[in-house]
Amino acid sequence: MSVEQRAYKLLLHGIDTVQCAYYLTQPASKYLDFRALAVIKEQLRMNKSREPRAVKLGDTEYFIHPYGSSSGFPFVLSNEDFKIELGEFNNPSCFVTYRSQALWRQSASTLHDKFVVWAMSVGCEMQQPESLSRVDFCFDYSLAERDFDADSFVSLSDKDSQHRENGTVQTFTLGKGDVVLRVYDKIAEIRQQSAKVWFHELWGQDEHVWRIEWQVRKALLKGFSIRTFVDLQERQGALLHFLAESHDTLRIRTEDSNRSRWPLHPLWIDLQQRIAALHMLESKHLDGKELVLDERLMRLTISIYGYLKRMAAVSCVKHEQEMMTEEEAFQLLGERLHSLFDPLSWKADVRKRIKAIELGEW
Repeated sequence: MSVEQRAYKLLLHGIDTVQCAYYLTQPASKYLDFRALAVIKEQLRMNKSREPRAVKLGDTEYFIHPYGSSSGFPFVLSNEDFKIELGEFNNPSCFVTYRSQALWRQSASTLHDKFVVWAMSVGCEMQQPESLSRVDFCFDYSLAERDFDADSFVSLSDKDSQHRENGTVQTFTLGKGDVVLRVYDKIAEIRQQSAKVWFHELWGQDEHVWRIEWQVRKALLKGFSIRTFVDLQERQGALLHFLAESHDTLRIRTEDSNRSRWPLHPLWIDLQQRIAALHMLESKHLDGKELVLDERLMRLTISIYGYLKRMAAVSCVKHEQEMMTEEEAFQLLGERLHSLFDPLSWKADVRKRIKAIELGEW
């Protein structure tokens, strides 16, 4: 089948990361006391704890982490929706990263409204409109066979690179700084890195998915007058049109020495058409927590099963026993676990892990 005859199916489109600065008035100390946060942070640091502590601030619960941010904010809070970097004397007063799992559960504007409601719950008011500093746009395609390479891309960016795994290219990256285009095997990325198995449900498949993703930072956002979430909603189409029509394109190789004259690849033609009709594309959203937890339970079960076999083998060698049945292995495991069981630490440790899952560590 020729390149022109292949079908390229868009499975999903959306925003995968948003970062935004907020300019807020000082919070009410009864709801958000910076000195109290500093005490907690110092306690965690003195205890050399890598684990955060859950605190309720206003109407929302967060983890407070035992470190500040690299950009100079003394406190870092997080839950399943946000990572908030903030400080009493910083300007802007806080910097918020909207987490991927939240953006695929709700829209960016809905999450922004949710953050503003929380800020009001701790006594803050907006001094000036928010300022977006990074937005990642992505388009996920069903692609059974990759029929392009690094030379197929024509870009205004000077820098490019590719990442291989076992000799197979998995990621093409073009650009650095204000605009970065990444075209990569999303299935491999989930398997090797992010573990976001809930995308399988959104896509309706668990193989042959490649993602086209632009990471756009503040300078280009401002160039398209995108500063607030309202601006993003109104002008993202124009920005994406520029990115897919002028900044980066995917081409079919010919003998012409001028690569910009190579014909557009059908995948890119489809992408441009989708962007042109962006206001008509339906966004998909899904709460992926249950799917991720099911996956984690399966991984834990597989690990325990492997260790159970090893325990049976060790016991057989120790007692000069030819074989151990699964029932005997289960009994041995139960006896050894029971000897370690401490009801007080069990409850405390399970509650701690429950809280971590509730606040987004899944």
